[in-house]
Amino acid sequence: MKKIVIQGKRPLEGEVTISGAKNSAVALIPAAILADSPVLLEGVPDIQDVHSLIEILEIMGVQTTFENNRLEIDPTHIVSIPMPSGKINSLRASYYFMGALLGKFGEGVVGLPGGCYLGPRPINLHIKGFEALGAQVTNEHGAMYLRTTEEGLKGERIFLDMVSIGATINIMLAAVKAEGRTIIENAAREPEIIDVATLLNNMGAKIRGAGTNEIRIDGVASLHGCQHSIIPDRIEVGTYLALAATCGNGITVKNVIYEHLDSFISKIEEIGVRLDISEDSIYVPPASDLQAISVKTYPYPGFATDLQQPLTPLLLKASGTSEVLDTIYTQRINHIPELVRMGADAEIKGNLIRLHGPSQLHGAEVMASDLRAGACLVIAGLMAEGTTTISKVEYILRGYDHIIEKLTALGADIKMIEE
Repeated sequence: MKKIVIQGKRPLEGEVTISGAKNSAVALIPAAILADSPVLLEGVPDIQDVHSLIEILEIMGVQTTFENNRLEIDPTHIVSIPMPSGKINSLRASYYFMGALLGKFGEGVVGLPGGCYLGPRPINLHIKGFEALGAQVTNEHGAMYLRTTEEGLKGERIFLDMVSIGATINIMLAAVKAEGRTIIENAAREPEIIDVATLLNNMGAKIRGAGTNEIRIDGVASLHGCQHSIIPDRIEVGTYLALAATCGNGITVKNVIYEHLDSFISKIEEIGVRLDISEDSIYVPPASDLQAISVKTYPYPGFATDLQQPLTPLLLKASGTSEVLDTIYTQRINHIPELVRMGADAEIKGNLIRLHGPSQLHGAEVMASDLRAGACLVIAGLMAEGTTTISKVEYILRGYDHIIEKLTALGADIKMIEE
């Protein structure tokens, strides 16, 4: 069992470079199998989710090479076989193989996805989209069986009952080789969706409107390989900005597209954090005189649900009572009892989080309940007095590239141990 051990209250300063977006990479990798020749992805984060996807690809006969954040995927000899349930259960984004396999073979068997538990996250919108395109989808013994008739997939107008990043991407993957035009209405608008559409278009797809609430896809007969650079991880950017404001002594966050973080940046500036924003970097000076705020998560371009937990330690430094309401994952509250264990003055009322500050934190033994809760606890450990030990760190390793090395370079006393 791996654990992270942190000696808090160390001065942190210097530079940290952001890796490629996890939420892009986990969709781009399945998307690459739609090509008939090799695809080279640059800026791929070295995280556990990526390694799990690579293992799945290799089981399917796909040749891969991953080094120096460059991943080459050669799907020339891919075979359609049932997805291995063990790896599927380890990450939520495995469901992107549903759309990719439908687009590639017109069939597929994919185990139900796992990953962080944040409450019920049904895939009914994915299935609705597949069925609208002409696929048959059945749940048999805990796996999703996807089939098409001899006529194959046909373009269709699909309205998503609620905004869904996963369903938007999955329908795109299935529709790029469908006959005719597919229109996705009420589509999600996240930068990661634009990233996936850019890759597919570079492979020969015809997709327009990514980043708006209506995406139009004209099916093509085949797709080819290409080279593609992944966008910076806006959630990692937000995490390190929160860390820098919470316990930094002057930190520059590099490889940033700040337009992807407008809502987050406006909130930390509302708290009282000053930012020096350059073209592709943000400098965060030492922060003081912070004030409580209210945060409510919304789909993009609203405040990202993935950033409410990393922001929490900063709110504990602010004077007054801050409130956080997650409208997307209402059960994203399990980091609060762990922070209370560290001395935070915080409470949960239904799905509303109240944080009373400033709170003085002390080291404790805590447990990460999901990926972003783990990031929250790392920041809390860095600001706390004494030793913090975090268990269940496999969640953190799912989404943060070389987090120990990056924090050590900033001056943190942090290490990974095995027991």
